[in-house]
Amino acid sequence: MAALTVSACTRSSSESAASGSSTSSSNPSAAMSSPSASPTVAGSRSPASPCPRTGLWALCSVEDRLTDAGFVLRRVSSARPHRAGFSVDPTVYTLGGRRLEVFIYPSVSALSADIAKLDTLSAAPNGAPNPWGSVPTFVRSANLAAVFLTDNGTQAERLTLALTAGAPQR
Repeated sequence: MAALTVSACTRSSSESAASGSSTSSSNPSAAMSSPSASPTVAGSRSPASPCPRTGLWALCSVEDRLTDAGFVLRRVSSARPHRAGFSVDPTVYTLGGRRLEVFIYPSVSALSADIAKLDTLSAAPNGAPNPWGSVPTFVRSANLAAVFLTDNGTQAERLTLALTAGAPQR
C-alpha cells in the first residue's frame, strides 16, 4: 500500500484577508515554509559547504560531479607528479582501476595559456612523445583539465560527459 503526502503553503492571515484567497500547491518540492527559504537539491552540498560556488571547478566539485555520475573515486594521496606542459600539479584518482589526473587552474586564462602549448591528443607538449603509456582521454572544462587513462571507451565517454556538462554554478 502506498501513501502520498501533499504539502501546501498558504499566505498569512493578513495576506489572505487582503486578497480574499489562499494559495496551495500539490507539488511538494514547490512548497516552502517561508519566503526566505531556499530549495535544496538532493545530494548537493549545503550553503556552509567548503566547496566554493564561484562558477569555476574545485576538487570538491569534481568529486561531487563524478560521484553523481556513478563513478567510485579513490584519491591517490601520495601521487602529485609534475607533468610537462602543465603549470599546475595534478590531483590523482583511480576510477574503476584506471588513472585520472585532474589539473585545477586558478583561472580559465591560465589553463588556456598551457593548452596553447599542448598537443591535446597526447596530453603532452607540442612535438613531445606521449608520456602516458597509453592513449589518454583529454578533457577540458572552464579552469579544469583532466587526463584519463582507460581503454574502456564507454567509461571515457561517461567521464567526458560528466565533466563537460558545464562548470559548477555560482
